[in-house]
This record gives sequence, structure tokens and C-alpha cells, in this order.
Amino acid sequence: MKESRVKELGTERIGRLLLKYAMPAIVGMVAASVMNLADSYFIGNYVGKNALSGMTVTLPFMNLAAAFGVMIGVGAGSVISIRLGQRNVQTANHVLGNAATLSLIIGLLVSLVGLVWMDSFLHWFGASPNTAPYAKEYMQVLLFGNVFSHSFHGLNNVLRAGGHPRRAMQCTLLAVGLNFLLTPLFVVQFGWGIRGAAWATVLSQFVALVWQLRTLAHGFEVLHFTRGTYRLRLPVVRQILSIGASPFLTTACSCLLVLIINQSMRRWGDTLPIEHGGDAAIAAYGIDNRVVHLFVMIAIGLNQGMQPIVGYNWGIGQKERVRKALKLTILAASCVTSIGFLVGECFPNQVVHIFVQNAPEVTALAAHGFRINVAMFPIVGAQMVIANFFRSIGHAATSLFLTLTRQLIFFIPALFILPCWIGFDGIWWSIPTSDLFSFLVALAMLLRMRKRLVSASATFF
Repeated sequence: MKESRVKELGTERIGRLLLKYAMPAIVGMVAASVMNLADSYFIGNYVGKNALSGMTVTLPFMNLAAAFGVMIGVGAGSVISIRLGQRNVQTANHVLGNAATLSLIIGLLVSLVGLVWMDSFLHWFGASPNTAPYAKEYMQVLLFGNVFSHSFHGLNNVLRAGGHPRRAMQCTLLAVGLNFLLTPLFVVQFGWGIRGAAWATVLSQFVALVWQLRTLAHGFEVLHFTRGTYRLRLPVVRQILSIGASPFLTTACSCLLVLIINQSMRRWGDTLPIEHGGDAAIAAYGIDNRVVHLFVMIAIGLNQGMQPIVGYNWGIGQKERVRKALKLTILAASCVTSIGFLVGECFPNQVVHIFVQNAPEVTALAAHGFRINVAMFPIVGAQMVIANFFRSIGHAATSLFLTLTRQLIFFIPALFILPCWIGFDGIWWSIPTSDLFSFLVALAMLLRMRKRLVSASATFF
């Protein structure tokens, strides 16, 4: 990254900067989400609904595995943005080297733990005799390639923070493009089934990782791999992990929630008047989760575009620019999730029918759940941006708290209480209930920040 690219974060118009940094992230995130939807399409229509349910069962552990990569990538990216804003390039390169070492170590450990205790994990995650064989095939391959996937996700965040949003997008598009080519080849033509979809994911991310490493190896860039930066330094590791703890716990809580939801779907789904109701309910949730995830990924892309802008300008004390970036990102994210709300309320049957065309009981459950799932979706984008804003300015504890309100503090009580009150639909209604209360808390925290900063900078809000 040339030094001029760093300085533009403090001088260029906020709208143009957000477009420049967020659009590559959004394209990359949408492409990755579409890749997951494509996997669901091929597995659901060419392997079967039990395979689709089996893939959903693996989501908790695979989300947890990805969470470690996100923790290192977002933590390192936030520290790098702030240090570059302070013109401390040497420390930024130390953060990069330590992030690479952490990715390798943690990626290998997660693979080892997953492979050793796979059967126990799948049992906890809600696998049945009908779905466990598919889940095991899928999970085995992904764990063998986890170190590559882990490093790929982490370094993509670092690339964005280091002034290479377009290259980060290109790496993601490369992975997605290869996956689109390999998935139908492996699943349909070679007949590898669900295992073929997993191999397509691993191989595509490995190729993209090689390109990332080449980019960060160039010595003429301000941010690059440097000899002597790979040995872990406790202060650097502490900074990466403390800031990265919030997105890690976001995904880790998501893992826990999917686990609990799968168990709830199995328990309450078996009370429905359909054959193998628990497996059908898990498959329906898997479809809804992936479709909703598409809009969430766009909001995350906006957050990733905002992060280097806010981090840099916070580091050099330009709080008016921080304010503008925050307001614009909240507006954009709210528009995105509002579109998701309209899609879910107006076209649920048409959307879910794409993924399971030969299982009407799954389609009916997924369409009904989709409508409820997005009931409070218009405010979800703002909540996500506010939580990410606090992380971007180094307030990791506040960001973590706001993350936990939506993913844990409000959701889990609702998930246990509402089904006992209204039956199976209570599982679906726990999602918008949590969205509403977590938004109110995030808004209160933001207003509290506003009151604190008015005296120090009258132009902040």
C-alpha cells in the first residue's frame, strides 16, 4: 500500500471513501454468501433434503472455526488502521506478522479438536441417524482444509485495513468463482455428493490464500511481511485478541445459537404432523439462515468499509469525519436490511422453493419461518453498525456487550420461553424479539456516547 492511500483516509470525502472501501467488501461478502447459497442449491436438489439438513447440522462448529479467523483478521485490521493513522508503520507490520502466526497455530488446533471429537459434536448439534452420515462427510473435508480457510478469512480483513479493499474483493471473487466451477463438477459430474461441495470450498479458498500471501509479500508496500515480525509478542497478541474478541464472540454466539436452534427444531419439529418433522425443520432453518445471511453479509461489508475510515480518523483526532462515516453507514445498512425485510415478507415461497423443489413440507416450513425471521430486520443493520463503530474506535468491551445483547442476552431467554408459550413458531419469533431489544440497547449506548463527546467536540453529532 502506497503512503498516499493511507493519507486519503483522512482527507478524501467520506461518501467517496465509504463507497471505495465498502463496495469491494460488499461484493466479496455477497459473493461468499451466494457461494453458500449455491452449495445449498446443489446439495438440496442433487443430493437430497437429508444432506441439506446434515450440512445445517455442521454450521455451529464450522461457524466457530471461522470465528477464530475473523477474530484475528478483524483484531489485526483494527490495530493496523489505528497505527497507520498514527504513522507507526513498524508496529503495523509487527501486527501483520503476528496475525499470520496466530492464524497458522489456531487453525491447526481447531482442525485437530474437530477431527478428534467430531462424532460428539455432531450429536450435540442435532444430527439424526438420517443426517449424521452426510454431516460427517462434509465436516471431515472442511476440517482438513481449515487452516487455509482460517488464514484466508483473516488476511482478507488485513488487506482491507491496509488499504487494499479492491484486492480483498478480488481474492474473495476468485474463491467464489472457483467454487462455482468446482461445486457442480464435483457434486453432479463426479458424483461426490456433499463431500464434493466441501472439497470445492477448500480448494478455492486455498488458491485465493496464495494470492493474498503474494500481495502482502511485496516489500515496496507500506504494509508487508517483514523478517522478524512473526515471533509472537505478548502486547501485539493482546491487542489483536482484545479487539477481535467482539467479532469472535459474535460468531461463537452464533454457533451456540445454531446449536440450540437445531436442538429446538428437532424437539418441537417432531411434534409437527409431518414425517421426520425434526429433520425437515432443521433443513428449513438452514435455508432461511442462508438467505437472511445474504443481507447480513452486505451490512458486514459496509461495516468493514467503515472500519478503516473510522479507525484512521479516530487515531488522528478528526471526530467530525468519524461522525459522518457513522451516520452514512447506519443509513446504508438500514436500507439493505429493509430490502431483506420486503423480500422475506413479499416473496418467501418463491425464494425458498429454489433450494428444495422436491420436499413441499420443507418449503412450507421455510417460507413461514422466513416471514417471521425478518419481522424486525429493518433495524438490524443499524444495530450491527453501532456495535462495529465501538470496535473500530477501540472500545472493545462496549462492542462486545452490544454483540452479546443480540446474540445471547436477549435471544436465548426468548428461545426457551416463547416455544413453551406459543409452540413451534416460538422458535422463529425469538429472532425478531432479540433484534428489537438489542437495537434499543445499542441506540441507548450511542446516545450515551453522544452526550459524552459533545463537550469535547461539539461537531461530533
